[in-house]
Amino acid sequence: MQTCILFFRGVNVGGRHKLPMDQLVEMLDSIGIPGAVTYIQSGNVAVRCSRQQAGSLGRRIKECIRERLEFEPAVLVLKIQEIEHAIAANPFREATRDHKSLHLWFLATEAAEADLEGLERLRSPSERFVLDKKIFYLHAPDGIGQSRLASSVEKCLGVETTSRNWRTVTKVLEMAWQLS
Repeated sequence: MQTCILFFRGVNVGGRHKLPMDQLVEMLDSIGIPGAVTYIQSGNVAVRCSRQQAGSLGRRIKECIRERLEFEPAVLVLKIQEIEHAIAANPFREATRDHKSLHLWFLATEAAEADLEGLERLRSPSERFVLDKKIFYLHAPDGIGQSRLASSVEKCLGVETTSRNWRTVTKVLEMAWQLS
């Protein structure tokens, strides 16, 4: 068995695509993934599953949600080691004190044709970013709410992404360790 992290994209945001976490845990149980643990309502889940289950987990979850709730969220299935690497490779260690200023985008695949120059043009003077294979780090000390760069990350990277702030990433890892 291995521990995996599930990051859902676009659930429970702005009243659309409602997916209560208790209902999600129930759905996971129904497809043979018991004991899922969630963190906040934005789709952060730690599960234990076999390697074989992990390979098809994202697809199976999407199908289950589509059948029951009539929408299909993006689901990124990550191994616990990928989250550990993301934390260890953080290029902005001093920014971890303010969890709201440090965000990580997890990429579905590596961004082979990323437009980093386009992101650089959108970057405010206080912002810094690094792309490390399948993780995009953004330190935005003034917040990401008004950041032109933050709102264009996926478009400029050219791959599907989902983002989490530093606190969420570290909490989800702690949650996953408890399952291991």
